[in-house]
Amino acid sequence: MAIRVKARSGETTDQLMRRFKKLCEKEGLTKDIKRKEYYEKPSERVRRNVRKAIGRRIRERMEALGEKPEGAPGMMGKRGPGGPGGRGGPGGGRGPGGGMGRGGPR
Repeated sequence: MAIRVKARSGETTDQLMRRFKKLCEKEGLTKDIKRKEYYEKPSERVRRNVRKAIGRRIRERMEALGEKPEGAPGMMGKRGPGGPGGRGGPGGGRGPGGGMGRGGPR
């Protein structure tokens, strides 16, 4: 998967770099680098793939019914704070009085 870019006659370095970046994006290299920037546990990878598959299935069903999948509520969005498992809202953080029953006045 070597990406080679030869300079064309009269091409500036900015144009050359732009062409190189486009090739990297087209090859999926930048996406792969961002994904591998941090270690991802295998269980997290499975969870991410399952979430993707669910969204894909919903999208396919909606397209089969003739509806627009883009504006569908609850699809492909990240959970905001305060949702199930979120840290927002009362007792969601790990400050005194919240968390797993430790900390705060007794």
